[in-house]
Amino acid sequence: MYKPPGEVRVVRPVTAEHLFPEVSPPACEIDGNKSQDSGIAEMEELPVPHNIKISNITCDSFKISWDMDSKSKDRITHYFIDLNKKENKNSNKFKHKDVPTKLVAKAVPLPMTVRGHWFLSPRTEYTVAVQTASKQVDGDYVVSEWSEIIEFCTADYSKVHLTQLLEKAEVIAGRMLKLSVFYRNQHKEYFDYIREHHGNAMQPSVKDNSGSHGSPISGKLEGIFFSCNTEFNTGKPPQDSPYGRYRYEIAAEKLFNPNTNLYFGDFYCMYTAYHYVILVIAPVGSPGDEFCKQRLPQLNIKDNKFLTCDEEDGVMVYHHAQDVILEVIYTDPVDLSLGTVAEITGHQLMSLSTANAKKDPSCKTCNISVGR
Repeated sequence: MYKPPGEVRVVRPVTAEHLFPEVSPPACEIDGNKSQDSGIAEMEELPVPHNIKISNITCDSFKISWDMDSKSKDRITHYFIDLNKKENKNSNKFKHKDVPTKLVAKAVPLPMTVRGHWFLSPRTEYTVAVQTASKQVDGDYVVSEWSEIIEFCTADYSKVHLTQLLEKAEVIAGRMLKLSVFYRNQHKEYFDYIREHHGNAMQPSVKDNSGSHGSPISGKLEGIFFSCNTEFNTGKPPQDSPYGRYRYEIAAEKLFNPNTNLYFGDFYCMYTAYHYVILVIAPVGSPGDEFCKQRLPQLNIKDNKFLTCDEEDGVMVYHHAQDVILEVIYTDPVDLSLGTVAEITGHQLMSLSTANAKKDPSCKTCNISVGR
C-alpha cells in the first residue's frame, strides 16, 4: 500500500557482516564517483550512525542526517549508504529483483542530499542504512557497524515535473478539431445501477493507477472519466469503444465552461505509437478544484494545446487536440438527465482499454529525466 512521503520507520539493526561491495553504482549528489576496487580493513571503532532522519523527500531525492558519537569522528572520510527498494510481498517470484544501490559519499556536513533518477522512483518504498568509513593510505577502508534500517517512501511528481511532461505533450498534440459533446462508455448494467442506487447521478470514483507512476492523481483524485476525441472525417465521436457498448453523451458546455478550471494531469503511452493526455475539469471552488490547484499545472481554458472553450458570436465553441487521445476527468457528480444514453453501433475494443495501464518507461516522447 502506498504511504505518503515523509513517513519514516525504523525496522531493525544491520549486522557488521553486511559489508559494502567493492564496486558501486554512481554515488549521490555529494560525491558522484564510484567506489574504487579495494579491500575493507578489519573493523576498528568508528561511530555508528543512529537516530537516522529522512527529510525533504521528492520523487527522486531526499535529505539524510543522523547522530553519532564524537569519538573518532574526525577520522571519518566517507559514508556508505545502502539503499534498497522495499520488497513487495505480491511481486512476481520469477521476476528479477531490483539490484540494491550502494552509494559512496564523502564525509560532508549533515544533512546531505541523495539524488538520482537512475535509482530513485516516485511513490516507492525504500529501506536505507548507513555506515561510516575511514579511507586508509593503501586504499582500504576501516568501517563502522551498520546503522539500523529506516523505511521511507518517495513523493509524487511535483508541479515542476508535471510541467515538463506538459511541455513534451504540447510538442505532439497536433492541430485542433471541433467537438460538441463529452461521452462515457459503460455496460448497460452500470447505467441501470446508477438509476436505481444513486438517484440517476454518476458519482466520482478514485482514479486507477494507469499512466505515469509518479502521477499525483493516481489513487487519490476522485472523478468521472469522459472522452472527447472525434473522428476526423465525421467530427463525431468514434463508434468503437473499449469500455462498453452503451454511451452517455452530454453537451460540452454542461461540463466545460467559464465556471470550471482545467488542469493537466499526465502524459503517457502503453508501448504503442499513440499517446494519452489526462486532463481534469473541476468546477471552480469545488473539492476537486482545490485538490488540483495544489498539485497540477492549470491550463488557460481559452488557449492551450489540448482542450479549449471559447465564445464566438455568443456561442461556446470547443476544440480538442487531434494527435493525442484525451482522457478527461470531471470531479463532480453528473446527472444522467443532462445527457442521453444509447447503444453504439461499433465494436467493443477491449485491447484499447487503459484501465491500470502501465506507462512505457523507455519511450523518449513521454518520459522525463526523473523516476518513471
